[in-house]
Amino acid sequence: MTRRTTTALRITVSLGLLTLLLTQVNAGAVAARLAALDVRWLLPIFALTVLQVIASAWRWRFTAARLGLPLPLGTAIREYYLATFANQVLPGGVLGDVGRAGRHAMASGEPGPAARAVVLERASGQVAAAVITVAALAVGAPALPSDATTVALIAGGVIATLAAMAFLRVRRQPAGMLAVFWRDTVRALLSRDAWLPQLAGSLAIAASYVGVYALAGIALDTPDLTTWLPLVPLVLLAMVIPISVAGWGVREGVAAATWTAAGLNPADGTALAIAYGALVLVASLPGLVFLLFPATGGAARSSGPSR
Repeated sequence: MTRRTTTALRITVSLGLLTLLLTQVNAGAVAARLAALDVRWLLPIFALTVLQVIASAWRWRFTAARLGLPLPLGTAIREYYLATFANQVLPGGVLGDVGRAGRHAMASGEPGPAARAVVLERASGQVAAAVITVAALAVGAPALPSDATTVALIAGGVIATLAAMAFLRVRRQPAGMLAVFWRDTVRALLSRDAWLPQLAGSLAIAASYVGVYALAGIALDTPDLTTWLPLVPLVLLAMVIPISVAGWGVREGVAAATWTAAGLNPADGTALAIAYGALVLVASLPGLVFLLFPATGGAARSSGPSR
């Protein structure tokens, strides 16, 4: 399948899911909820996204350093904003990460470790997101106004899908590459002096995504916050499935399904998911600024090989 075909399919998936969803929920109620957005909450929301990017850039820098690659924090922040913006506007949700890995490879002269640093950094975050999803549902399930079995089935389906996709990607790699990847996984994520910073950093970053979602819910005056908050990690995790553009359609569909299964108003869940997607897109716009005004060569040279 060509890249153009894949892109067209992902755009179609996003538009198709959104269109289908808005025919199944009360679109008027969704629009009314979105129109009630309290703009006074935008500043704390965007401030939290800045801290989120800085923390994510730190995690990437830490991971790269474990693999012997220097990466100045300022460069990492700039590159992370570029990647975040690209992931928001390009299908698949990973092309921005491919770009930052490629630029780091050129700057460091180490293409293999640079690529693995980005993969491992993303993997650290996704594992933390899965842990938070399971923990949130386990703690929050008793408070749901309806049977939590359907919510658990949705969560199991999302996690199983992501695990299967990861397995298929790993399986396609040559045995020699798998050995190198495992070696770097131990160095960057699992060794005695790496696992705790990785775990703490990734859990904090994953919690910040939930925090942005919660603040968006407050800005929309969405009812039953304490009831729906445990559902948010699942909605965010579903966005990682690379079948759409920046999670659009998938996020809203999972939100509507889980809100319904939990006995909540699916229009509220849909509106909140749409608002979150729009806020994250706006928060990524510094990446567009960095794209329009590229860094000088000095930044790239500063992250050259350490050996």
